[in-house]
Amino acid sequence: MGNSSSTPSSTPALATDDEKKCKSSQKVGIKSGKKICCCCPETKQARDACILSNGEEDADCQRLIELHKVCLRSEGFDVK
Repeated sequence: MGNSSSTPSSTPALATDDEKKCKSSQKVGIKSGKKICCCCPETKQARDACILSNGEEDADCQRLIELHKVCLRSEGFDVK
């Protein structure tokens, strides 16, 4: 016999690995306010997929790595 005025508790959504990493103490971007792991998801995904398939030294992967760095810099991060 429960209290009818209480709201049912919902199951919390499971956090993805990227979201878990974002909760660590990383720098926050100046423009977006996001942590570096959560910025530029499109370029990050393309870069990671290329590296897994072709290796980091692949010319296309190098181009995607640089595009991701440009995106991160545009968010205010100091990426070398």
